[in-house]
Amino acid sequence: MTNRLEQSKALASDARLSILGWLVSPNAHFAHQQTGDPSEIGVCVTLITEKLGMSQPTVSRHLELLKRADFLTVNKIGRWSFFARNEAGIAEYKVWLNDTL
Repeated sequence: MTNRLEQSKALASDARLSILGWLVSPNAHFAHQQTGDPSEIGVCVTLITEKLGMSQPTVSRHLELLKRADFLTVNKIGRWSFFARNEAGIAEYKVWLNDTL
């Protein structure tokens, strides 16, 4: 079972909430991705870094927290990592939150 406290902590950041929000409609926010369709393969870390205006290590840390919380999946293609929302993990968290509160 996923640690619900860690999931809640993962949402306690404007940057991480922005990432999750952008990835709802990745083509609207990252249409300029050249490697592949962002809605199919996910969004490259580089583009998320540019959009957030943060350093790559900081963005990688945000992405890792969201991944560990089961809110993101990662698709590795070559040396690149592409991130997408894990809708099943997000839905499970929403059910737990609704049942708990």
